[in-house]
Amino acid sequence: MAALDVKMDVDEPTIDEGLYSRQLYVLGHEAMKKMAASNVLIVGMQGLGVEIAKDIVLAGVKSVTVYDPEPVTIQDLSSQFFLRTEDVGKSRADATVPRLAELNAYVPVRNLGGTAEQEITVDLIKGFQAVVLCNTSYTKQLEINNWTHENGVSFIAAETRGLFGSVFNDFGPKFTCVDPTGEQPLTGMIVSVEQSSEGLVTCLDETRHGLEDGDFVTFTEVQGMTELNGCEPRKISVKGPYTFTIGDTSNLQGYKAGGIFTQVKMPKIIEFKSLRESITAPEHFYTDFAKFERPTTLHAGFQALSKFKEQQKRLPRPRNSEDAAAVVALAKELEPEIDEKIVTELAYQATGDIAPLVAVIGAFVAQEVLKACSAKFHPMVQHMYFDSLESLPSNLPSEQDCQPIGSRYDAQYAVFGKTFHEKVANHRQFLVGSGAIGCEMLKNWSMMGLASGPRGDIQVTDLDTIEKSNLNRQFLFRPKDLGKFKAEVAAAAVADMNPDLKGKISARQDAVGPATENVYTEEFFASIDGVTNALDNVKARLYMDQRCVFYNKPLLESGTLGTKGNVQVVVPHVTESYSSSQDPPEKETPSCTVKNFPNAIQHTIEWSRKAFEDFFIKPAEAVNAYLSDPNYLENTLKYSGQQKEQIEQILSYLVTNKPLTFEECIIWARLKFEENYTNEIKQLLFSLPKDATTTSGQPFWSGPKRAPDPLVFNSNDPVHLDYIIAAANLHAYNYGLRGETDPAIFRKVADSVVVPEFVPKDGVKIQINENEPVAQAGGGDDLGDLASRLPAPSSLAGYRLTPVEFEKDDDTNHHIDFITAASNLRAMNYNITPADRHTTKQIAGKIIPAIATTTSLVTGLVCLELYKIIDGKTKLEDYKNGFVNLALPFFGFSEPVAAKKSKYGETEWTLWDRFEFENDPTLQDIVTWFRTNHKLEITMVSQGVSMLWSSFIGKKKSEERLPMKFSKLVEFVSKKAIPPHSKQLVVEVMVSDEDDEDVEVPFIVVKI
Repeated sequence: MAALDVKMDVDEPTIDEGLYSRQLYVLGHEAMKKMAASNVLIVGMQGLGVEIAKDIVLAGVKSVTVYDPEPVTIQDLSSQFFLRTEDVGKSRADATVPRLAELNAYVPVRNLGGTAEQEITVDLIKGFQAVVLCNTSYTKQLEINNWTHENGVSFIAAETRGLFGSVFNDFGPKFTCVDPTGEQPLTGMIVSVEQSSEGLVTCLDETRHGLEDGDFVTFTEVQGMTELNGCEPRKISVKGPYTFTIGDTSNLQGYKAGGIFTQVKMPKIIEFKSLRESITAPEHFYTDFAKFERPTTLHAGFQALSKFKEQQKRLPRPRNSEDAAAVVALAKELEPEIDEKIVTELAYQATGDIAPLVAVIGAFVAQEVLKACSAKFHPMVQHMYFDSLESLPSNLPSEQDCQPIGSRYDAQYAVFGKTFHEKVANHRQFLVGSGAIGCEMLKNWSMMGLASGPRGDIQVTDLDTIEKSNLNRQFLFRPKDLGKFKAEVAAAAVADMNPDLKGKISARQDAVGPATENVYTEEFFASIDGVTNALDNVKARLYMDQRCVFYNKPLLESGTLGTKGNVQVVVPHVTESYSSSQDPPEKETPSCTVKNFPNAIQHTIEWSRKAFEDFFIKPAEAVNAYLSDPNYLENTLKYSGQQKEQIEQILSYLVTNKPLTFEECIIWARLKFEENYTNEIKQLLFSLPKDATTTSGQPFWSGPKRAPDPLVFNSNDPVHLDYIIAAANLHAYNYGLRGETDPAIFRKVADSVVVPEFVPKDGVKIQINENEPVAQAGGGDDLGDLASRLPAPSSLAGYRLTPVEFEKDDDTNHHIDFITAASNLRAMNYNITPADRHTTKQIAGKIIPAIATTTSLVTGLVCLELYKIIDGKTKLEDYKNGFVNLALPFFGFSEPVAAKKSKYGETEWTLWDRFEFENDPTLQDIVTWFRTNHKLEITMVSQGVSMLWSSFIGKKKSEERLPMKFSKLVEFVSKKAIPPHSKQLVVEVMVSDEDDEDVEVPFIVVKI
């Protein structure tokens, strides 16, 4: 059909924040609106094309059109996850489009039609904002790119051959990138600006400014030199970590005080060359600096391969030396200095199609398409070549071993050979997590045929169920699956992609952790070959890492944050483990800043998150504890420093302020408004007036301390009313009262509340810095008197309040509404710019930004390392830890860090070593063994949290404990029975040598 028939959707896009929530935190609303106006064409629907299409459909462009009228072959199933055996013979586009269309209801997916052997032509590509060609000849690429370059259409050509990939970008002669990095603009407080030709700015010495030469900034809240406020962006020069210059300020007014600088993102113009121009003088983008010479070789190699195919009407045969020699000869005509070994390998693998490599290149290209459509993030300039030759087995396959046999794995045999493929098919993996990374991992594994053999097995666990925000990047899930278990749906979806996995995947809902060691036992770990983490929290990662070290299992670890991703390989006795190095802890905001001196929206959000707990969670829990635990008061009075507040709170929620109607909940909310946003601020300004000074005579309210103003309630102010609506509904929820949403009712009741006159108190101590004690409320009613006013729990048998459980992704439950309103009211108190609901939700809900492209790429890298683990490689240099940032774009690979070596006597050891004792020995046996065999004296023995024995516990205890069987000793000291599933105990010992020096030794495993 002609391109003119393709209807392009034109409308003002509205963005579904529920679906795109995690991605919006990566791209932002502006970029997504631009994407939602872009029509993309993808030519070629084998594995590479479908990976690109999948990520773009999930991301939410206006429309995706695909072109591939060629018939499906059985070999396409090697990496094309949306094709099935019964599709063989149909057109690839016809078979793929319905499955792509299911991914996102907002993105129409169209088929451009065509007939077999009909190549794409220029007249078919008109009307698209971006065109992607997959695995097409250089002749065709040049023809199409000549037109796109002249006509302002972004062009990408991508190709994968076995373990090799190539990408070429041309977004036109003048492409504007509005945000090259995607990082949040830097901002900070300033304390002085010189009146000079340089204009030196000095920042508050609490935090470094973080700016770089050539950045641009503007200012707000500057006193004195007011011309800087909202000024045109000024280019800076960094002078030090706290200083920078902004150019001539000599004709401005003198600086007095205050001020905030904010970095301004400046658009960058990128001049792309056409393919015809750049093919002779390519600008390379390096993916691995250890392979610095390789792009030049592969630039000639890929062209030679295309030429070979045009001449022979076929690709080189797998591992055929005659065909490879012909490709090498063609490459040498283009570039005499090529590395022949690399081009030979490229020719050997030309018919290869490896899912993990396709995932890496496909996801990378999809992000480049999104850059072309949105102008967000820096495009790749201009040629990229990537390979993972290290993933080949140590014993290279023979030509015979690589021949096709009419199987879905033919394109993998072409690279790895059938012998190694059998190892892949009989491998046994444990996948921990079935979210975004988990879905992509299972997709790659099913394409690889992992665990499809007689011995093969995949165990996948995830205790989560599917929710709407998952659908944007967890592509195995559909709207019909909402509420079902992730692991079950994902396992079923990939067994459908490759029926060889039917009966080979077990889905579980048991979280990993100390509580499930009766499920994930020694026998369980003995039955698997390795573990792959697909987790979203550090605690579970550390735990799995510890189990893998204990059971000597390799671990593949990965994670993403927006456009950034990382991969770490943990190999027993070769590398360090995940826990060997850790990120520094997150910087916490001092409590006095949050309580009294906020200066950024993050502080007010943190404050409102705490208010949410203090109003709707903790009081209801305290009331329930009082009603159900007869000794609650006694224990509370004994151990808590805030007995009075706790009893007053129970009294208030259970007696004095217990609402009987919804109207009373509105009154409660109105009084809370007065207390938090008016009275507390009046009290603060009474204790520390706006003209207060410090002991050194400086104004107290200066620098990071912003002087607040009390608010006057106004029911016509939407933020004031939002607060009342959310707070009243949540309070009603605690008491099981029916809520209300009609604003008129809230306005009427709130305006009729008689608010008591506030009188500030003398002598109230304000906590000014972190080192001062927090003021405790004291005096007043006697505790006993207060407690006597509480009703006896027996008089309220069965009565309970309902504490709120914080849930950020339900837009009807008032949780984020309350936190947004409460935070923004406090921001109004302190003249801080408020944040919208979307931003507040991310900060309050600690949401990790996420996008499908990064997930897919990182997972591809993980699987390229998995091949090495299956092959049993033992050299450190065989493995690669990776870090990527798709925004810049940047790839960084490094050898994993070797396991650290320690020594006792002449023996070297690492974290992978341990001492093992069989048959439940006595403690004396262990002490004697160390003395006899290593001349080491044990000084302390501990197991878990129990100290079992030490050299200073006294003669009587020693005589009692040393002869005990180890299992009995553990039970005796811990006063707990060892669980029946525990067959071994991990024991730590402290030992000293003959010179009485402490010596570090590995841990001990005692088999019982």
